[in-house]
Amino acid sequence: MATVYAALEDRLLVCTDGDEWTTTTRLEGRRLECVAASPDAPERAFVGTFEDGLYRSDDAGDSFDRLETPFVSEAVTSLAISPHDPAVIYAGTEPSRVYRSTDAGDSWTHLEGIVDLPSADEWYFPPRPDTHHVRWLEVDPYDPERLYVGIEAGAFVYSDDGGESWHERPEGSRRDNHTLATHPAREGRLYTAAGDGYAESDDGGESWTHPQAGLEHTYCWGLARDPGDPDAVIVSSASGASKAHTADTAESYVYRRSAAGVEDSTAETWERLDDHGLPTGEGVVRAVFATTGEPETVYALTNRGVFVTEDFGGRWEPLEIEWPESLEAQTPRGIAALAD
Repeated sequence: MATVYAALEDRLLVCTDGDEWTTTTRLEGRRLECVAASPDAPERAFVGTFEDGLYRSDDAGDSFDRLETPFVSEAVTSLAISPHDPAVIYAGTEPSRVYRSTDAGDSWTHLEGIVDLPSADEWYFPPRPDTHHVRWLEVDPYDPERLYVGIEAGAFVYSDDGGESWHERPEGSRRDNHTLATHPAREGRLYTAAGDGYAESDDGGESWTHPQAGLEHTYCWGLARDPGDPDAVIVSSASGASKAHTADTAESYVYRRSAAGVEDSTAETWERLDDHGLPTGEGVVRAVFATTGEPETVYALTNRGVFVTEDFGGRWEPLEIEWPESLEAQTPRGIAALAD
């Protein structure tokens, strides 16, 4: 049985696969920003909202309670659960701050210093240029003290001492990081889907390369790596922000990069996944992705529904859930997936 948490702009869909898919709607009417869940604590899930703070479920999405937090604002823009301990949670906010809880969200510590970095005066989010936020948080699977942070927009930032100190803008790093990912089978491997292109690192974010051959659309947003193959990656991308996020003007695509392509730097290593069962192109906003740890299995969420592939993008199938036409105008905010 699988559980998928699909965060849309104004509701959370909790999709459960038993004999058939069933869906319940939670947090309707709230402005959602992010969602997180861990296979190490499958009954627990977290949802960040833009105007109403942080929510937690302790019953696999049947109910959610609002948590009391000391955050700088009610805008919780990113969440990460440590792969080393599911009680360790990180939260990012607008304006950009990072917080850590070691008791599953009951109490929080501010990891200070992010906005004291030299480039902080240059950070801004174009729709609200007087501010910026933490768009993504990721914990290194090999080192619980190593934390990766994507600031939208302005910097990639990392800490190697649990947030006591921060390092910014290492060589080759992207400035508009939207999704970061690590790989449990490749120490040091880090991926980013960014507004200024795709990039990856093999030394924990200290330096970066830009394998972009064949990637025709470079405003990247969603990202998934194959749990069974560190060199296989899927990204969603568009030609720019309006083509990525706004249903009326949307035209987004999904690309796959295989291990075979990586080995040959002269090849077009990215393949556009047209006609593979996942809607792309005109009217489709950028997808967000989630993996469960099963090789080649990826869930995708767009404004056209929730989809799953079991051969890393070779063929996508829609989850058989109700998807009213009104949801086609929404831009997905995040997705998390768990498998028994």
